[in-house]
Amino acid sequence: MGRIMAVCTSPAKGTQKTDVQRALFIEDYGIEGDAHAGKWHRQVSLLSYEQIEVFRKRGADVAFGAFGENLVVEGFDFKTLPIGTRFRCGDVELELTQIGKQCHHGCEIFQKMGDCIMPREGVFTVVLKGGEIRTGDQMEIISEK
Repeated sequence: MGRIMAVCTSPAKGTQKTDVQRALFIEDYGIEGDAHAGKWHRQVSLLSYEQIEVFRKRGADVAFGAFGENLVVEGFDFKTLPIGTRFRCGDVELELTQIGKQCHHGCEIFQKMGDCIMPREGVFTVVLKGGEIRTGDQMEIISEK
């Protein structure tokens, strides 16, 4: 069982996301009002709270959303889960479609720290069933492939 620590969105691609505390997840689209929503395989990005904390202990002053993640979740090491893993958070169901992504080394975090965790720790999902997710909600794995 995991717990939602932050729900983040941004109105434009290439910008850091802001913690908005709650958001509407739309089936086969993503998060209402988020620049990365659309009919593709990276509708919602997730990052482990624990991995953000490890990065912070290395001296990084990063807010939730700084890596471009939509959901910060405590209790899961996402990169160890197989593609196809399904999650439920309230009414919302998500399916894991990609682990990591190529980093554009011009990102502010990489320039400051010489490293960025999103390329190896972040994962991407599609929305199978919509609804609202709020900070503090519980998330569970409902199937692993």
